[in-house]
Amino acid sequence: MVEFSFVAVFLVGLLSGVHCLGMCGSIVGIFTTQVPKDHARWPFHLAYSGGRLLSYALAGALVGAVGQAGLLMRDAVPVQHLMFALSSLMLVLLGLYLAGVWGAVRRIEQLGGGLWKRLQPFTTKLLPVNTVPRALGLGALWGWLPCGLVYSVLITALASGSATQGAFIMLAFGLGTLPNLLAIGLFWESIKGWVQSPRVRLAAGLLVMLFGVYGLYKVGYTFAVHGWTGACHVAA
Repeated sequence: MVEFSFVAVFLVGLLSGVHCLGMCGSIVGIFTTQVPKDHARWPFHLAYSGGRLLSYALAGALVGAVGQAGLLMRDAVPVQHLMFALSSLMLVLLGLYLAGVWGAVRRIEQLGGGLWKRLQPFTTKLLPVNTVPRALGLGALWGWLPCGLVYSVLITALASGSATQGAFIMLAFGLGTLPNLLAIGLFWESIKGWVQSPRVRLAAGLLVMLFGVYGLYKVGYTFAVHGWTGACHVAA
């Protein structure tokens, strides 16, 4: 199931342009205007995204370690399968959100509000973004910006039951978002109309939902074939 998670979260990141435009578009737009006129934009955007990916990987490692502690109980209860089912359910909800059908995922963003209030003051110390190291630091901080999309994928990292796998899952997700944010930063005016198209939102949402439904099917099939007790000993 872990291999499936890597592919799924990468594509979730890739298909999340409809979310990134609304959530991070203005931030990236402001960031772009602060790049010195005599400098190329792309090194700054790569540094910004590199810092963001480092934060994602750290968060994935932390929740993966928590999941690993929970797996100490797997001989009594198939914890990993249940967490994987939860992560698949979150993909379904995320697909509904991306499609513009249901915005419940946004409520999850409130969970990170307290941490962001502590980190946000540090972002002002890195403005204006006139050097590549500042862009890297700002990206590392903004990686903790409350985001329902990120939190949904963190549940998949939790279900991996490993700090290492959790880090790689979030890294895969971050790499999936990379083309979107680079495109937003470099070609903002050209792509925003296309990304906001209802048809694009619907198609992206449906594809993400399919990954979630498939994940739920795999968990259900495991329990149907092996039963509650047997599922504890089936590799996820």
